[in-house]
Amino acid sequence: MGFQQGLSGLNAASKQLDVIGNNIANANTVGFKDSRAEFGDMYANSFYGVSATQAGIGVQTLDVAQQMTQGNITTTNNNLDIAINNNGFFIVKTGASTGGTQTGTYEYTRNGEFQVDNQGYIVNNGDRLEGWPAVNGVVTQGALGDLQLQTSLIAPNATTKIAMGVNLDSRDTVPTTTPFSPTTPASYSWSNSTSVYDSLGNSHNLTLYYVKTAANTWTTYPYVDGTAASVTPNGGAAGASAPLTFTTAGALNNTAAQPWSISFSPTTGATAPETFSLNFSNSTQYGQNSGTNSLTNDGYAAGTVASISIDSTGVVQATYTNQQTKTIGQIALANFTNQQGLQPVGNNRWTQTFGSGPAQVNAPGSGTAGTLRDSALEASNVDLTTELVNLITAQRYYQANAQTIKAEDTIQQTLVNL
Repeated sequence: MGFQQGLSGLNAASKQLDVIGNNIANANTVGFKDSRAEFGDMYANSFYGVSATQAGIGVQTLDVAQQMTQGNITTTNNNLDIAINNNGFFIVKTGASTGGTQTGTYEYTRNGEFQVDNQGYIVNNGDRLEGWPAVNGVVTQGALGDLQLQTSLIAPNATTKIAMGVNLDSRDTVPTTTPFSPTTPASYSWSNSTSVYDSLGNSHNLTLYYVKTAANTWTTYPYVDGTAASVTPNGGAAGASAPLTFTTAGALNNTAAQPWSISFSPTTGATAPETFSLNFSNSTQYGQNSGTNSLTNDGYAAGTVASISIDSTGVVQATYTNQQTKTIGQIALANFTNQQGLQPVGNNRWTQTFGSGPAQVNAPGSGTAGTLRDSALEASNVDLTTELVNLITAQRYYQANAQTIKAEDTIQQTLVNL
């Protein structure tokens, strides 16, 4: 017996305790992957090889291997928290920002704690999340780029088309109060309202008054902000009102007159007059209470980001205060042939090495990439119970190797005392 075996055992036990301690310390670190110390025995070599009777000269640490198993996924209240289910790593670009572009290298992480910086970029610890930015709402999976939200106001869109499906109650009688007046409810049968937007995004109230004039025949008066608007049926002449006629089966009869063109003059400094089309093609006249059954409007006011949603394939959509949605881009995931070959660099990050192989970049849910879940995080895969048991074992291992050194010291002392 020599001191070398016991000393190497102490070093190995110390390394194992370091690894276990690091695992325990990161038991609550989002996206952390635990490690294990792997050891190999050592033999002294000679010209003739290792003798069949030769004892080993100790132990050496071969590797501290990370275990890339899936951690538990827990839900959160932050819709920019993202968890990866199965394989893949988020790609972040490190380095300083120059002219709006972040320069540096790619790093890879399972930590999905993302935020938005003061320029609207989606970041993790200050580094930008990579993916495929959308152009005019369309994602093309070409070169990777920084994913950024539009932090300024999105421009308004003036109303150009409204499609409205109403049901007018066939049981209504012709009003006896004449002439029609919007301030005299007895002079019309029913009314409904919606908003229209001018070129500056100002909202205006469009109110339509329906007057039954005969069986299956109605006259409609459009008003914008309480003022009569001009209405022109398709193929007809401009006027203050336009007719709606129905068949005896309740279907709209004068579909050829659709859509109507309605114009009004806003006093907000916007384009005047403003003109939009109004289509009643899906309207009916049944023996049911009058009501609006469908409505679409292509106009909207200016808006800012209100919320963000991310689907399982990584498509990022922003919802704005004007109820519009916009596709921002799609998150990219990287995978590697040998995940254990990645080099840990801290902050829950890894970098590519020759041993890991090159990054295989895919959209979530395609190729070797897993899917995403928003408002969720992947917890550390450390099993505390297992680590505590391993800690006891490593402590005994350390103590046993110390005993071999103590025994060798006793033997040496006995020889000295002869």
